[in-house]
Amino acid sequence: MTEINDPFEFETNTNWLPVRSTTRGQRKTTAVEFPAREWRRRFTWRLIATDVAIIVTVCLSALFLAQESSRTLMFEALGVSLFWIVLLALYRTRSLQRIGVGAMEYKRVVDATAVAAGWTAILVVFTGSFQVRWMLVVVFPVGLAALLLARWLWRGWLNRQSMKSGHYLSRVVVVGQKTDIDYVTNRLAQHSGPAYKVVGVVFDEATVSGTNASYPQRAGLATLESVVAGTGADAVIVAGSLREGNQAIRNLGWRLEESRTQIILVSSLTNVAGPRIRMRPVEGLPLMHVDLPNFEGGHHVIKRGMDVVLSAVALIALSPVFVVLALIVKQDSTGQAFFSQQRVGRDGELFKMYKFRSMVVDAEAQLEELRELNEGHGHLFKMKEDPRITTSGRWLRKYSLDELPQLYNVFKGDMSLVGPRPPLASEVAQYEGPTQRRLYIKPGVTGLWQTRGRSELPMDESIRLDLYYVENWSVTGDLMIMWRTLKIMIKPEGAY
Repeated sequence: MTEINDPFEFETNTNWLPVRSTTRGQRKTTAVEFPAREWRRRFTWRLIATDVAIIVTVCLSALFLAQESSRTLMFEALGVSLFWIVLLALYRTRSLQRIGVGAMEYKRVVDATAVAAGWTAILVVFTGSFQVRWMLVVVFPVGLAALLLARWLWRGWLNRQSMKSGHYLSRVVVVGQKTDIDYVTNRLAQHSGPAYKVVGVVFDEATVSGTNASYPQRAGLATLESVVAGTGADAVIVAGSLREGNQAIRNLGWRLEESRTQIILVSSLTNVAGPRIRMRPVEGLPLMHVDLPNFEGGHHVIKRGMDVVLSAVALIALSPVFVVLALIVKQDSTGQAFFSQQRVGRDGELFKMYKFRSMVVDAEAQLEELRELNEGHGHLFKMKEDPRITTSGRWLRKYSLDELPQLYNVFKGDMSLVGPRPPLASEVAQYEGPTQRRLYIKPGVTGLWQTRGRSELPMDESIRLDLYYVENWSVTGDLMIMWRTLKIMIKPEGAY
């Protein structure tokens, strides 16, 4: 632990010192070099160039394939391209608050493309142009797929740059009480990806014990400007309430105005996702509207439709794989190829969940003898070297192939493709407090719990992720979870 006694003591790095100071009337402006700002500005231009290149290429390719070269059609194609490019800008698809992490970046790209396609459809109705109609059917689906793929590739490049060269979209200093700072820094380290890098903390206390972190840690808000200048931070995250209340936040804004450093406030609503939050300023009073969770309605109809279509397609496409895996399981050990177990579904309804058998036939009978060797968290039994697992069962579990028969449960309506982990009745009997909310929607074949560590997760973290999903799920988020699940199946982690 690092003892912090002198709130004004700070070892500055001369590469980050203010480079000039000018006076405009009574206002003093201090210019500080922020490499992260320049780096992300270049990255934003790369995104713009990529988006423009994809849209123009797709539209011109459509003209070429249509074998039409009329001037009218050329102008229509260029008009559609320009409108599409403008919408991507208006929907802020390249905003720093959205790129690099989370599903919002992809959702905004989808929304902008849907609006562009909608207005193009209106153009088709009024003009009756077959060529434009053909563009509507071909250009937008292909262009959207290319845009999403490009964003995914750029995000992968961002992650590699953050690990290789230490480049992040924002270098941040975290300010607040020690407990709040610890919570925020841990979350950012685990889940922010290349979006934020903590380069310093300032405790809202005169004297406090810091941690063994490599970045500067100072006590007292009076040191904030020197920490920002010394670290080249371009944003300050206020983690929770400050001792002087809202007045302290306003003062921070005035003090950081000189260096044009952004202030980011951490909401106390830590498990509420952005789509449920809307800001509405009323005469200088920023009102935060939080929508209630919705457990039925149109979005759930879309979710069910997606479940039926995708599970049906998967069952048909994977039927040869099912046959091969079933033969392997039967030849590896005595017993049926499939294993069924009673699980608890939505609203506490019981259903039979199907899997490929990965354990010996009498695995349930042997469970009591192994209870004391449990390596799982809470009431969930897990063993990394479980003797009941068969030879084929080990690699079936490693690559999550044993869970493929759950696609039948999805088609039947017992489960969803994405959702909370399907619990046993014995687990549900031990639920306390809000944990019961996991049963408000259908359990899933995959979910946040599977893409964040699976069996390695502590029980409280698994419950938190399930509750977060239940209240904040979205179609775009589901698609991202499915994509991450495919990557984890190829490079497994936490599966045993």
